[in-house]
Amino acid sequence: MKLKAVFVFFFSILCLFPALAQDHSKKFSGLFPGISFQRFARQIEAQSDYEFYFLEKDVSEIQVNISAAENTLPQLLVTIFEGKDLKFSIDGSNRVFISKNSALEVKLAEDFFNKRDREIKGDSLGAQSDIDRAFSRNKLYVIGSQGSQTEATLSGRITGIDTGNPVFGAVVFERVNYTRAITNEAGEFSIHLPVGRHTLFIQNLGGFVEQRQLSLLGDGILDIAIEENIISLDEFTISSEKMSNIARPEMGVQSLNIQSMRKLPAVLGEVDVIRSILTLPGVQTVGEASVGFNVRGGAADQNLILMNHSTIYNPSHLFGLFSAFNPDMVESVELYKAGMPVKFGGRLSSVLDVEAKYGNPDKVQVTGGIGLMTSRLTVEGPIGENTTFALGGRTTYSDWILDILEENTDFNDARASFYDLNFNVSHKFNDKNTLKLNVYNSSDNFRFDRDTTFTYENRNFNLGWTHYFNEKLEAELVLGRDQYNFGIQGRDNPSNAYDFGYEILQDFAKVNFQYEYDDQHQLNFGLHSIRYRLQPGQIGPVGEPSLVIPESVNTEQALETAFYIGDNFEVNDHLSLNYGMRYVIYNYLGPNTIREYRDGVPIAPPNLEREREFSAGSIINTYHGPEFRISARYILDNISSIKAGYNTGRQFIHLVTNNAAIAPTDVWKLSDPNIRPQWGDQISIGYYRNLKIDKYEFSVETYHRTLRNLIDFRSGATLILNNAVEQDILRTEGRAYGAEVLLKKNTGKLNGWISYTYSRSLLRTAAEETAEKINNGGWYPSNFDQPHNAVLVGNYEWSKRISTSINANYSTGRPITLPVAQFNYGGNERVYFSDRNAYRIPDYFRVDLSVNLEGNHKSKKLAHSSWSVGVYNLLGRRNPYSVYFTPVNGVLEGFQLSIFAQPIPFITYNFRI
Repeated sequence: MKLKAVFVFFFSILCLFPALAQDHSKKFSGLFPGISFQRFARQIEAQSDYEFYFLEKDVSEIQVNISAAENTLPQLLVTIFEGKDLKFSIDGSNRVFISKNSALEVKLAEDFFNKRDREIKGDSLGAQSDIDRAFSRNKLYVIGSQGSQTEATLSGRITGIDTGNPVFGAVVFERVNYTRAITNEAGEFSIHLPVGRHTLFIQNLGGFVEQRQLSLLGDGILDIAIEENIISLDEFTISSEKMSNIARPEMGVQSLNIQSMRKLPAVLGEVDVIRSILTLPGVQTVGEASVGFNVRGGAADQNLILMNHSTIYNPSHLFGLFSAFNPDMVESVELYKAGMPVKFGGRLSSVLDVEAKYGNPDKVQVTGGIGLMTSRLTVEGPIGENTTFALGGRTTYSDWILDILEENTDFNDARASFYDLNFNVSHKFNDKNTLKLNVYNSSDNFRFDRDTTFTYENRNFNLGWTHYFNEKLEAELVLGRDQYNFGIQGRDNPSNAYDFGYEILQDFAKVNFQYEYDDQHQLNFGLHSIRYRLQPGQIGPVGEPSLVIPESVNTEQALETAFYIGDNFEVNDHLSLNYGMRYVIYNYLGPNTIREYRDGVPIAPPNLEREREFSAGSIINTYHGPEFRISARYILDNISSIKAGYNTGRQFIHLVTNNAAIAPTDVWKLSDPNIRPQWGDQISIGYYRNLKIDKYEFSVETYHRTLRNLIDFRSGATLILNNAVEQDILRTEGRAYGAEVLLKKNTGKLNGWISYTYSRSLLRTAAEETAEKINNGGWYPSNFDQPHNAVLVGNYEWSKRISTSINANYSTGRPITLPVAQFNYGGNERVYFSDRNAYRIPDYFRVDLSVNLEGNHKSKKLAHSSWSVGVYNLLGRRNPYSVYFTPVNGVLEGFQLSIFAQPIPFITYNFRI
């Protein structure tokens, strides 16, 4: 194979030698974005003494899509004529002759390419040799049959060349007419183009660009397998390589591929999805050992976290040391901070959409890793011809670290363990029907002493059916169940031994239609319904000696249904609109007991008028209303665009907690007659630009958010086992605003990005709240208000096998409330606290470093392996997670809690068979 590649390379050079051997030292620079060859020739003639000679009919369909950076004319012409039957020669008088069947023609054997390559169904690159892959980018694909039609529909499927898995969210576009399509979850696309010659580009978000040369005669199919890494000549860069950043109509969308996440230094060497998105602008966290994240000044419960349609309520393991996603099972990750697609709803801040694998269709593959605290194993592959599967598991053995802690510490008897399991299956009945099964289960069990044990679980299951009615209309139906529960068992004293439990259960149905009305309109419409059932808490005795009295909070039920429709409208070559509306209907259901209070007075026991009983299935109350989504993109030129967006949303489920982060013991509460649904809107505008011929990607976005019906708590509120929790809740309103800047280097040995976020998140007690006013009704920072956040992510590739990664984070310390004075009252010593969140803990700063070592790249070997070695918190900075005060010998003293207060080395071995 290597000899064949070398032969082809030198044979091509020898054939081109008559033209390239001449001394044509004149250099050209500039953009030639989608112009005709005639115009290109005129521009070159105007800048030099070259003269072009050609037949107009020979070059009438040639479109020039290149960026020149100090390149000679022969170099430019070689690139322009790649995959075409036109050749060039230049004489001593700088006359350029373009012709067919000239001495520069390169003839290859008829069967040089895989015969399957010639079929209309495409290139199926996964089965070709390395040399065939390179030529498939330049060969001409003839699609369809000659007819009288002036436009045709090209359909196909995009898959990964190494895994064979469908590529979701890839942008397929043709630059001359600015026509594009985005692949669905099955990797399928459909694009309408004029009949004739085209260069089709395929942009895998977060990856590299591919291209295919087409002669489109009529409707047809082209399946494409794309390279994860494309080796191209240094002299040429396709100017549309990062075009998706500019052309995509949505704003506030961030994507990460698993390859980028693997390069980031992580706690104890474990690749982490959520910690990876924390490197993106606008995404923050309140501290280490917290998987909860905050987006654009929103609370952690305002993020919808999905994995293959299933809602993950607690995305953490071991109190936040690890996220709940097995990296070997992750296909793609997208975070929507603004311009949320109309099919998503139920949360105010963001949607984190994690797509998991369905398996390699070509062969059985085994991947895994062994680290200091965790190990993982994934098996994927085909079952027969039409079925694929992916099975992944992960577990921990962290007790050994707890065992080696110094004696007589609080952790002498600590134990911790977790596991998670993914099982996904996809079966294709025929070209029009596909069935997918997704199963996920995670479980945590830990204790800090012998007497108290904590457990929590995520259990998710769904079944999806995709049906293609025709080339324009497809539908997806998903039915599933999501469950989250936690328990606490205390046995410190037989007389008060207890067992506490909590559970969320939701059944859901989704049906989504995608309809390509014409070249300008792509419609998305459907229905999403969720049936909630919450058991907010119950406690009971453990063992006969226990005197604990059984107690429980009333079970809650509700039905949330949303109808939606959206349209992606390509107005013209420059302007694109993405707009839609959701109409949400929320019914709070019985059986339950509802407390009714007098109007105009605080919700408190003295103001209780009556309690009403509602039977099972009865509608207690209803909330409903529209949600609007609109975003617009205007292309200024081929390297920049501006975008603006406005969206509204409602949230009917609330996290009832005093913590700034998500914890396993947090409880959720449904909206009811006394607690209204949260409501919010956001307006944003951004500018996007590619620099240095797409080597750099720059963007800046600003936003302003308004929030209503948020919940805060009175001082001394009881949140657990409280049947009248509305009496401890204060209705609150909020506002958030800020700016996000991202500068990203996409190519070269040194790559990465720098992000900076300025973000404010402020709250105040609502004017209509008749109970107490926090800080006298003025604005105060939320628990997660961190105005400044900066992140540096850098990767340097020393060679194809060795790379170094650095991750540096800085953020403003989060707000806290401190005791500011002591005084005596009635003979007792009291503490006087400051206004709520009037102070801040010290700023946060951390640097991580890792070295990634790849095994050799031989294709025939038992296993492909790699090592990740590094240090988390390289500088050993004692970043505070919280500051608290407690009496010591009668004196109130302050303490600072740090989670990772010293450098933590890690090493992980990864393998793929």
